[in-house]
Amino acid sequence: MIVGFVGLGNVGSKLASTLIRNKIKTFVFDTNPKALEPAVKAGGILSKELSTIAQNSNIIITCLPSPEICANVIEGQNGLLANARGDQIWVEMSTNNSAEVIRLANRLKDKRIMSADCPVSGGCHRADTGNISIFSGCDRAVFEKIKDLLFIMGKKVLHTGPLGTASQLKVMTNFLATTNLVACCEALVTMKATNIDLATTYEAIKISSGNSFVHETESQVILNGSRDINFTLDLVLKDISLFQELANSHNIPLNISPLLNQFFTKAIDKLGARANSPSIISLLEESTGLRIQAPGFPAQIKDTEPETPGYEIISKISN
Repeated sequence: MIVGFVGLGNVGSKLASTLIRNKIKTFVFDTNPKALEPAVKAGGILSKELSTIAQNSNIIITCLPSPEICANVIEGQNGLLANARGDQIWVEMSTNNSAEVIRLANRLKDKRIMSADCPVSGGCHRADTGNISIFSGCDRAVFEKIKDLLFIMGKKVLHTGPLGTASQLKVMTNFLATTNLVACCEALVTMKATNIDLATTYEAIKISSGNSFVHETESQVILNGSRDINFTLDLVLKDISLFQELANSHNIPLNISPLLNQFFTKAIDKLGARANSPSIISLLEESTGLRIQAPGFPAQIKDTEPETPGYEIISKISN
């Protein structure tokens, strides 16, 4: 098995490194030369052109920041569509628009290239250790061909059904995570205003019905003051916009989602597109004059679970 990995950003670099660490022959490509250095140093094969990826890989993985960039990688002049040799599999691990994934897959199908959308969830710290969760939307026959590779990159792997379903579920989960982040910020600031100790507040939420994955991770870097979660405001807005587009396409009159999109658009105007997502709490700090920090919390989240082989999550109702 030979993998070509396109896109070594915050998540992609860690997924590619996991493959390399587990002795999978991996060609790597990114437009940022510095992003390639750690993977190449670890044993990845440097690809200066996308054509090298297309011509040498059995499985081509993309992990990119936007649908537009992904489309260019597939359809551009030097892209995969023009250079792939056929009888390969494209695995889209970006957070993408499901309709766009299907459109690109149909184009690749003409070149005898199978496709799967396999976005990840669980944070960069779990991507770093191979313990992240992976959704996989594709024909079952395609899943059988790629599952061993997914079991290397991730711990819990869910076959979600046909191509595109994984991307829909991914933007849904990111909508929920974003909602949780805003709620955690408002909860912490309100408790600070009532003079309740913030470390106590953290523990109270953690042992309560109000707990969430977002609280156990992002609330910690908020309280530390680093606000460093390796995920930026522009990516948040992209993801929740995709969820809103999905709802709009089905005429669902949502209430929270439009407000989130408005809020993060304004947050980017004030804080900048590349600010880390937990930095939104600074808007409340500024408006209230309160400092939301407490001693004893980490600057970054580390995954303390050992790296173990992944496995398939079987849904209670089979698809």
